[in-house]
Amino acid sequence: MNEKPNPRLTANGFAISRRNFLGLIGSTAAAGMLGFPGQLIARRRGTLIVGAPADPSSLDPATGGAGTDHVFLYPIFDTLVEWDYATLAPRPGLAKAWHYPDPRTLVLTLQENVRFHDGTPFDAEAVKFNLERNLRDPRSNIRTELASVESVAVTGPLEVTLKLKEPDTVLVLILSDRAGMMASPKALQELGERHDRSPVGTGPMRFVDWSDGEKVVLTRNEHYWKPNRPLVDGIEFRIITDSATRLRSVISGQADVAYHLDGRQIPLIERSRQLQLVTGPTIYCYQLYLNMSRGPLQDVRVRQALNFAIDREAFVKATMAGAGEPAYMNLPRSHWAYDEEVAKLYPYDPDRARALLKEAGFSNGVELDMRGYSDQGSVQRQEFLLEQFAQVGIRGRFRTGTIPEMSATYFGPEKGGDFLLSAFTGRPDPSQTYALMYLEDAYFNAGRVPPPPGFLEALLRSRSTTDIEERRQALSVVQRIVMENALVVPLAFRNEVSAASARVENMRSNLLGKPKFEDVSLQDT
Repeated sequence: MNEKPNPRLTANGFAISRRNFLGLIGSTAAAGMLGFPGQLIARRRGTLIVGAPADPSSLDPATGGAGTDHVFLYPIFDTLVEWDYATLAPRPGLAKAWHYPDPRTLVLTLQENVRFHDGTPFDAEAVKFNLERNLRDPRSNIRTELASVESVAVTGPLEVTLKLKEPDTVLVLILSDRAGMMASPKALQELGERHDRSPVGTGPMRFVDWSDGEKVVLTRNEHYWKPNRPLVDGIEFRIITDSATRLRSVISGQADVAYHLDGRQIPLIERSRQLQLVTGPTIYCYQLYLNMSRGPLQDVRVRQALNFAIDREAFVKATMAGAGEPAYMNLPRSHWAYDEEVAKLYPYDPDRARALLKEAGFSNGVELDMRGYSDQGSVQRQEFLLEQFAQVGIRGRFRTGTIPEMSATYFGPEKGGDFLLSAFTGRPDPSQTYALMYLEDAYFNAGRVPPPPGFLEALLRSRSTTDIEERRQALSVVQRIVMENALVVPLAFRNEVSAASARVENMRSNLLGKPKFEDVSLQDT
């Protein structure tokens, strides 16, 4: 139960030479070597009750704006490609095989006999519809993820060919995230924006109901295409924003699982004979998202001062009970692309922070409009930061609300606040993370400011090859540009901490820090 994934990541799950490029992620490997894990048989069906920390922002993969949405989306929507829990290497999903016949062409071969929850067939036309919508719909928040795609063509009933603007070896992994979640074209056309709250996918669970601030209810897809899945009759997510209350819901038997718990709750879980602790390292990073389009944060020296002002070691101890790792960039130490030199740029140095503020014209300090969330854990993190900031002359107060509310306010048209204390929940490939956060039209670039010179070129270089060392070098350039220009204030990577009741089987952590319940079953008690 305490299974911990290997913290060492791999680039796309493998390293091959340039000369093997054309065979990258070929049909044989995709269909065979990367096959599904062993099938499990449920001992007992029933509804899995899950304590969740927040409402989704949307149940449409294309329009959602919160990383916490994924946990709700995974059961409803299959992805074209899936990822390994421990390594994030790609494996077959709705695409049973794929290959690059040349560096600018990706061909997907789809699974047979798959249907959407509304009974319509999943086929090449459905994939084309979804990918073009993700690329072109004004409401799509994932357009940047597919920026390398020039065109999508149906080249067979179950074959889709993507023509690329430039080589993109990461595209396969991108199709394991929101961009690869397939929704019913019929439902999208009939429901329009109502699909945000009435989703129709191909996943193991069908949508039933969403009561704001209360619950999201799913029921089993009786015609699911994977053998012996789903393993439960349904999933009911109960929205419980307070971490202590979420844990009590499992202790009392009102829920089977509670996730995104606090590190300080680990001893309590371990002492209880009723509970199982599920924990492991993640790339889920607490950070300050910065709006650099206006006010004091336009000045790089102010942004650098924020980075120097924070004792990250103390942050992990005080707010996470040590269940995490200080973050000095958007990647943890165990990541294959981690750059030790970049990580040295911002040691805790309040004197340097004060000097930078003075250089920027703020001798008497600076006041910032701070935004965050209202749950207890978030408030504790805010209080810690306010104490740190006060020591260097950074003043302000946090305006708080729910995750969907504050995320929409900060990243949406309103652009409210100078910074938002939140988290980036991790993506399968690091280039994906940097694109989503720092490209000019990226959703998580609150001010929509263009990245510094050299950023885009290095990012594209990191996606043009499968050679690990070449990718590492390109991403080192990306990381240095991000941190030297202080485009973000990373704080800490959290360990996943979940509690499960004794009747839950096969609950596992993963590197993204977003629980999946595909292998979870309920046993007789």
